[in-house]
Amino acid sequence: MLNYDPKKPPDPKEWLDLDEGERTDLICDYHDAVGEELPNPQLHAALHCIVENQIAMGEEVPSRTLRRLVKEGLDRHEAIHAVASVLADQMYQTMSKASPGTDMNERYKEKLESLTAEKWGESA
Repeated sequence: MLNYDPKKPPDPKEWLDLDEGERTDLICDYHDAVGEELPNPQLHAALHCIVENQIAMGEEVPSRTLRRLVKEGLDRHEAIHAVASVLADQMYQTMSKASPGTDMNERYKEKLESLTAEKWGESA
């Protein structure tokens, strides 16, 4: 895999055959090439990469959420950002306020299920 375009799904096998560093480098290269100014490019690429990994591995809820957001009018790249925003929030919650006994994976899935293109547009 020589380049990455978040508007087109990468081949899952090719994507997963790359190591994590190669994946994040491809994501950074894409954002650099389109001139997207990011406050923290490495963190942005890491979150992007996690979402792409979940989709490539066929994780049901993130994959279904991405497809639904695209049907609601987001392009695939923006849908990845929307899913990544839920992921980032969940990571923050896990590290700062997690209650004992709370299944953070289930909470992540619940938040993804309730995410809509309209809600994402209001927060972006």
